[in-house]
Amino acid sequence: MSAEIFINVAPRETRAALIEGGIVQELFVERASRRGFVGNIYRGKVTRVLPGMQAAFIELGLARTGFLHVNDVVSQETRFDAQSVAAVANSGGPSGVLDGMAPVLQQPAADIRRLLSAGDDVLVQVVKDPLGAKGARLTTFISLPSRYLVFMPHGHGIGISSRIDAEAERERLRHVMQELLSSRSEQDPSISERGGYIVRTAAEGVEAERLASDLAYLDRLWSHVRHRSIAARTIELIHEDLPLAERVLRDELGRTVERVLVDDSDQRVRLEQFMQDFLPEGGPRIELHAAARPIFDLYGIEEEINRALERKVALKSGGYLVIDQTESMTTIDVNTGGFVGHRNLEDTIFRTNLEAAVAIARQLRLRNLGGIIIIDFIDMHDAGHRQQVLAALEQALLADHAQTQLAPFSPLGLLEMTRKRTRESLEHLLCEPCTTCAGHGFIRSVETICQDIFRELLRQGRQFDSQELLVLAHPDVIDRLLGEESTVLAELESGLARPIRLQSEALYDADRFDVVLV
Repeated sequence: MSAEIFINVAPRETRAALIEGGIVQELFVERASRRGFVGNIYRGKVTRVLPGMQAAFIELGLARTGFLHVNDVVSQETRFDAQSVAAVANSGGPSGVLDGMAPVLQQPAADIRRLLSAGDDVLVQVVKDPLGAKGARLTTFISLPSRYLVFMPHGHGIGISSRIDAEAERERLRHVMQELLSSRSEQDPSISERGGYIVRTAAEGVEAERLASDLAYLDRLWSHVRHRSIAARTIELIHEDLPLAERVLRDELGRTVERVLVDDSDQRVRLEQFMQDFLPEGGPRIELHAAARPIFDLYGIEEEINRALERKVALKSGGYLVIDQTESMTTIDVNTGGFVGHRNLEDTIFRTNLEAAVAIARQLRLRNLGGIIIIDFIDMHDAGHRQQVLAALEQALLADHAQTQLAPFSPLGLLEMTRKRTRESLEHLLCEPCTTCAGHGFIRSVETICQDIFRELLRQGRQFDSQELLVLAHPDVIDRLLGEESTVLAELESGLARPIRLQSEALYDADRFDVVLV
């Protein structure tokens, strides 16, 4: 299935959308004020050791201390096999590799007090971003990804992504890696036992020269991390993962991606340089969106984002889903709605559930839902129908890079599953608790409204002539525009070559605004 990647760059926010078969499948958002931490490596300090939990809290210089479990602490005896990690990890992205280490290391754990003490310095990597009141989840099993490989300093051997099915290709890649590592060891015996490698899904069909280039890059990167960690202060960021646009290309630019469309010329230059350095075969696919109409508007992505923040998801048949996120889990309810079918009730229910299974798999990716997920399909009396719906959901989830686990239907007719959660969901990223409803619902945050206003200013300012632009919005929004966002407004005024005037409207709802041409 052909795919495209669209990248939208705003003053303090970058967004990317993965389109497969003309349908938005995944959305990525990164704000200057709220960058993710997954993949970052820190020199941290142990603040507390909790023997009862066999865990420790690590100060990283972030808002909350990170959490490090004993199973994620490297000991003198720890050395895991890369092939075993690859068998259980989804190597669509680096976080999948980190998550995949846990099943491999299910051995009797040492006492946390023998490994760490309060005041110790420790080199850690973030596995999961802070979520809600929880701090970042950490590991000392460092994992460094490139386009085709993942390097694990505390591992050994060569693992091949489980997504590469053809046995002949798996053997070819393993043979190529063995030859490259052997040749490298002959040139420099000091690195003969340096870590293990996982060959990622993107390496399928890739020639040896590309893998050799990735090996050299990872050698340089690990050497940089080691030297910085030695020279670092007690609490310091040692290595930061790539910005969103480059990270999306690294992890998502497969053979099926026909083009990458970006709406910012400076970002296009940076991406082309990134491609030249690490993904030279992908360079010609980068195009600049120069039309006056915003890229996410033109291709319907803005509308898709708005729909992804709603509870109700309409199905083509007339049925619908209701999706609710809570602190402990996400629930999805399937309803027939206006679909009456053509044969009988059981057939109507079965067809609605089949359609819902495919829609649910897409919504999990689109909204980045994780953790425990309970799906309440419409009750089916036929055991064969239940099995077909479960198989349809499993098939639809094959395209998901995040690890998923499905359980059979429960006696109550519920389907339980889990999806690996490393970053915040789209709703938690773009919305905030509503003060009007005492936190039981969500409205778009003030920061999100400001970003919407910036886009609307650019949209109208580029398409229509006027003496000035007038923004009418809630007082809280105006306060932020005059405060934290004032430099962005100044840049927009300069870029649009006309003044922007702000007017506070106390009667406006918090998420309402208007941009008027004057």
